[in-house]
Amino acid sequence: MRAVLLAGGKGTRLYPYTAVFPKPLVPIDNVPIMEILIRQLKHYGFDHITLCVGHLSYLLKSYFGNGENFGVKIDYSLEQKPLGTVAPLTLINDLPKTFLVANGDLLTDADFGSMIKTHKNSKAALTVGVYNRHEKIELGVLDISNSQITGYREKPEMDFSVSAGCYVFEKKVLELVPKNEYFDFPSLVNILLENKTKIAPFVIDGYWLDIGRPDDYQKAIEKFSMNKGLFLKEFHVK
Repeated sequence: MRAVLLAGGKGTRLYPYTAVFPKPLVPIDNVPIMEILIRQLKHYGFDHITLCVGHLSYLLKSYFGNGENFGVKIDYSLEQKPLGTVAPLTLINDLPKTFLVANGDLLTDADFGSMIKTHKNSKAALTVGVYNRHEKIELGVLDISNSQITGYREKPEMDFSVSAGCYVFEKKVLELVPKNEYFDFPSLVNILLENKTKIAPFVIDGYWLDIGRPDDYQKAIEKFSMNKGLFLKEFHVK
């Protein structure tokens, strides 16, 4: 199976950790973020992984090489300018009919093998990894309609679903993506919705964290160091 990991960004929100390393190489308890993802993908049967690279790409190539040390084939697609989260896929010439895409800065125990199976069974053009969140808003929230306050809720709790930064694509979807232009995932989703193209959810029931900011990074270190077996099966103790 084929996977693509997005690793071209500068990681400015994670500065100063990204001053020297590209974000996918920032270590979590001495293991780079992206290495965890690659080892997970191998566990679930992915044998060919393409890294979409840009900023400090030579460091990623130096660390991961051709993938031999990780038991998979790794190759690279270089973007000469920032292209967003979808347009880099148009630079890859040998994508199969169905493939997985993930941001290179995720810490999750998602079952990527089940995600592929769910996608194929759904007959969708695109499957989006979904994480359900429950948050308490530490403010008083006002409801406003027709220039009037119609309600007041003190520190309400809300349930909502977020995009988890991992997807399964049918290759035909890329026909909607302009080449060599910045094009992000929300723009693609909106086009598919306008065209009434089926998009399926894949709910991640376990752990998920987007490592975007320094406080997220510290959370990732704490979670991974306490329970490596949750994320890497070779550390799992029965």
